[in-house]
Amino acid sequence: MAFIDEIKQRAKSNLKTIVLPETMDQRTLVAAGKVLEEGIANIILVGKKEEIEKAADGIDLSKATFVDPENYDKLEEYINLVVELRKSKGMTYDDAKKLLITNPLFFGVTMVKAKDADGMVAGAVNASADVLRPSLQILKTAPGTKLVSAFFVMVVPNCDMGENGTFVFSDCGLNQNPNAEELAAIAESSAKTFELLVGKEAKVAMLSHSTKGSAKHADVDKVVEATRILRENCPDLKVEGEIQADAAIVPSVGAAKAPGSEVAGNANVLVFPDLDAGNIGYKLVQRLAKAEAYGPVTQGIAAPVNDLSRGCSAEDIVGVVAITAVQAQNME
Repeated sequence: MAFIDEIKQRAKSNLKTIVLPETMDQRTLVAAGKVLEEGIANIILVGKKEEIEKAADGIDLSKATFVDPENYDKLEEYINLVVELRKSKGMTYDDAKKLLITNPLFFGVTMVKAKDADGMVAGAVNASADVLRPSLQILKTAPGTKLVSAFFVMVVPNCDMGENGTFVFSDCGLNQNPNAEELAAIAESSAKTFELLVGKEAKVAMLSHSTKGSAKHADVDKVVEATRILRENCPDLKVEGEIQADAAIVPSVGAAKAPGSEVAGNANVLVFPDLDAGNIGYKLVQRLAKAEAYGPVTQGIAAPVNDLSRGCSAEDIVGVVAITAVQAQNME
C-alpha cells in the first residue's frame, strides 16, 4: 500500500477534527470535500457558511462544520483564553477580539488550543510565517521539545531508495541557518517523525557537500559537530555524517565513500544543513522526479498545526490533513 494510503487508513481508524481556515481557496474546499467523502477526518471550515458554500460551487460540504468567528457561541471564551495566554505581551480584550474575528488562522489555532479541534492545516494562500506565528504564540512548543522544525514527506515514484521511495526531508520550511545543536535537534525530531509516520526504522543522513572529511569548511564542521551531538543524545539511532547526498542514498556510492556505514546508501531521513539546501532540494525532487511532497509539516508544536506550500494541489492538502490527524492520534 502506498504511504499516503496507509496514513489515510490510520486516520480513519480514530477520526480527528481538523480545522481549515482558508475557506475562500478553491483547493482547500475541494480537499475538504474529499476528506469528508473518504472519511479521513471531521472538518471545521472557518467563515460564513453562505460565503463558503458559494465559493465551493457545488462541492459537497454537507458533512462539514461551519464556524463563523463573529457569531460563534464560544467567542467570549476564546477572547478570555487569548488574553490570558498573551497578557504578558500586552494583549487586551479588544485586541484579542479583533484578532479572533479578523484573522482565521489565529481563530483556528485558538480552536485547537481550546480542544474544539485536534489540529489545523493552512498555508495554501498564507505565508509560512503567518501560519506558524499564532501556533507558537498560542499553542507553544510540546513538552521536552528543543526546537520547532518543518519537514516534508517525499514519496518518489518507481524508486527503491529510502524506504521504497519514501523519505523525510528536514528542515525544509522553518529554520534558516541552524547551528550544530539546532541541527541535531532537527535530526532527532525527524527520526521520530519518520518512525511515527512510516513505521520503519529511521536511518539519518546529516547532509553536506563533504563526506567523512573530503572537504574542509566551517559549514562542514557544523554538520560534523551536529552528528556528534546527535550520537551522544541518541546512541541507539542509526546516523551518518557528514555525508553527501549521493553517498547517503545510493548503495554503491555509499559503500565507496563511507565503507562499513549502516546508513550510507540506505538513508531514509535526509537532514539538510540549512533552509536554502532543504527547500531547494525538496522542490527539485518534487518537480524533476515527480515526487509527492507532503508538507511542510511541523514537528515540536504542542498540537499539530501544519503548513502547506502555496503551490500545493487539493490532493496535497488531503494528504497533509491525513498526516495531521495521525499526529493528533499520537498526541492523545
